[in-house]
Amino acid sequence: MITCIIRYRIDPFAQDDFATYARNWGEAIPRCGADLIGYFAPHEGSATTAYGIYNIDNLAAYEAYRARLSADPLGRENYDFAAKKRFILAEDRLFLKNVSAPHAPRIAP
Repeated sequence: MITCIIRYRIDPFAQDDFATYARNWGEAIPRCGADLIGYFAPHEGSATTAYGIYNIDNLAAYEAYRARLSADPLGRENYDFAAKKRFILAEDRLFLKNVSAPHAPRIAP
């Protein structure tokens, strides 16, 4: 299992557009085969950094997933929405694997 972390630099005045984009991925990404952890938008601190995070089996599965996402009607619509509105100023992807699991259970304070 690998985790894809997408770091976005977004227009700080278009956070509502980014939230719409994120909600659309909340439907399309799981349907196309990845385990979506979530999309995270600025809350405090930087007003321009956001993240999308999901798990997928491996890089071969990632390539197949990306093809399905591009062919998915909502996926295609979401790509077009972002291109038209231009609220994403930059993005990059990082693939990581979890090396600390299994974790101990959380202890309440």
